[in-house]
Amino acid sequence: MPGASGVNVEGSCEALCRTLVSQNGLQRETADISQSVLYTSLMGLLLVADNEKKQLTIGSGRVGLRNIGNTCFLNAVVQCLSHTRGLRDYSLLMSYRDEKFSKEEAKLMEGMFLLFPPLAIMFSSFLIAPCLLVLAFSQVLSGLWDVNEGDTVVNPRQFYNIFKEAVPYFSGYSQQDAQEFLRFLLDKLHTEINRRPYVRRTGKEPVQKFARFRISEEAAAMWKKHLERDDSRIVDLFSGQLRSSLHCSVCSHYSNTFDVFCDLSLPIPKRSSAGQVTLRECLELFSQEEKLDKENSPMCERCNRHTECTKRLSIQRFPQVIVIHLNRFTTSRWSISKSTVYVSFPITNLDLGRYGPVDCGPVLYDLYAICNHAGTVNMGHYTACCSDENGWCFYNDSSVTAVSENQLQTNQAYVLFYQRSNSTAAIRK
Repeated sequence: MPGASGVNVEGSCEALCRTLVSQNGLQRETADISQSVLYTSLMGLLLVADNEKKQLTIGSGRVGLRNIGNTCFLNAVVQCLSHTRGLRDYSLLMSYRDEKFSKEEAKLMEGMFLLFPPLAIMFSSFLIAPCLLVLAFSQVLSGLWDVNEGDTVVNPRQFYNIFKEAVPYFSGYSQQDAQEFLRFLLDKLHTEINRRPYVRRTGKEPVQKFARFRISEEAAAMWKKHLERDDSRIVDLFSGQLRSSLHCSVCSHYSNTFDVFCDLSLPIPKRSSAGQVTLRECLELFSQEEKLDKENSPMCERCNRHTECTKRLSIQRFPQVIVIHLNRFTTSRWSISKSTVYVSFPITNLDLGRYGPVDCGPVLYDLYAICNHAGTVNMGHYTACCSDENGWCFYNDSSVTAVSENQLQTNQAYVLFYQRSNSTAAIRK
């Protein structure tokens, strides 16, 4: 509302929040006002909405995002995530409600956010684990996939403002890195919808020994331990497990460590400016054996000292969605440079099985989204190419145009999004 009345509305909303909280038993606090007609009216609307069956009906998704000041990095990443079907459907159906709130809390939060987002934001402060970011993210996706497609452009300002509150590093109007934004966004979304939010880490945990176990058993035990603390739709879709194998050159002892990853950051082999490499060459460079001297190697478990060793990385557990980051930016002591080498990549049937456990067989992925970076380190622009039922589209902020598959391969490809296509992969759940 215009003018000074906004202050009164905010006060009334805050008072209404307290009343709603008190009425629903979410927090024991003396309400500032008695039972309200507003409360009755709001709950009536929510009950009507709750009686409707949850069926996902979506539009084409070919809707742009407004650039609100050097936010092309955000727009490109959101478009890629918007075309990640497992995350899109989860967000549009608000499936996280059943995982985070009681039925009463869920109805209240959803209705308030749809009817009046500022009310939901104020109300969420009374909850133990508010889902502000995922609610705002879901609202953006609702606009992008609106079946009526009334708006050709969606404004992500509210979502961006909430994200900046969570990650102040992204405040301001300076150039930001899309892959870095993606990592922070997935982490914050995971934190809000974590199915195990109350497990706290207390100091450095002791390292468990699995000397009698096979590698697969050791990896499975570590993965299970991870899920005891971190388990969400983000983990379901994006999280995989890397195996780092160390071989001591003195005593020939092998040791393994396992780390969770949400993207693979691949080095690009050096070529001339006019050269070309393949994604497979990047993967081979990532997984090739590396020699470590005494100064840079961990302590050998058998020798009980730092020794020369070799290290090799492999994928122990393959995620549903694998995000591949082509590391085009390298940092030296004095500057940051960008590689413009053309990296060719398969659109379908990317087989990552050769980079996994010995017995895993083919692990096939299909490309569905690309985040591109054009320009230099200091003056660049991010765009996205995403696949839907009707083909591929090029998303350049508010502009959306259809493209063919032969237009996807450029030297601007920066982050590749692949969906696993075969069900016989070695998932080892």
